[in-house]
Amino acid sequence: MTDYDVLRVFCGPNGGYGNELGVVRDGSVMPERSDRQALAAKLGFSETVFVDDPERGVIDIYTPTLRLPFAGHPCVGTAWLLDVPELVTPAGVVGARLDGEFSWIEARAQWAPPRTLRQYPTAAEVDALPVPPPGEWIYAWAWEDEAAGRIRARAFPGRDDGIEEDEATGAAALLLTDRLGRALNITQGRGSQILTAPQPHGWVEVGGRVFLER
Repeated sequence: MTDYDVLRVFCGPNGGYGNELGVVRDGSVMPERSDRQALAAKLGFSETVFVDDPERGVIDIYTPTLRLPFAGHPCVGTAWLLDVPELVTPAGVVGARLDGEFSWIEARAQWAPPRTLRQYPTAAEVDALPVPPPGEWIYAWAWEDEAAGRIRARAFPGRDDGIEEDEATGAAALLLTDRLGRALNITQGRGSQILTAPQPHGWVEVGGRVFLER
């Protein structure tokens, strides 16, 4: 079996929750895309990352069913694991930095896959949502405290691969930040935390806590 690390990305303040991520540090052991896709499907994480050059931060990202040019929580987690100043993805070069307990990336909204950002009147309505049938990728959100930038969100990938809800999704948070044009403190899923901040020239920072599970 190929060696891989398991991280939890965008953990809550107490270190709980977060979205699991698989990282194959030595991508050279599995160079073929078809083999990588098969492993990502077998592992079953919402994303699995293959590191092709750990010093330069060159990475390749897969869901259980497709390859992604960019994704948020895989970039945040892998940047933390490799401790590099940037990551090279098919979408572009992602800036990275550590700031205390938070790992941050800087990316552009147009790199994120399409998402339906659906606002609800209250956080309670977001909490009560059932998982929708497979179809469009929905990021359901509501203000918890608009003045403070606090948001309640849930993410439904709409894929028919067994992942009904994503615990924490950086790319969707990036899109929402770009749309609203302000810094956000997002509580997603069961208790994950995502921080964001718009930057000059169309860049957005996305940050969170990362823990090595195994």
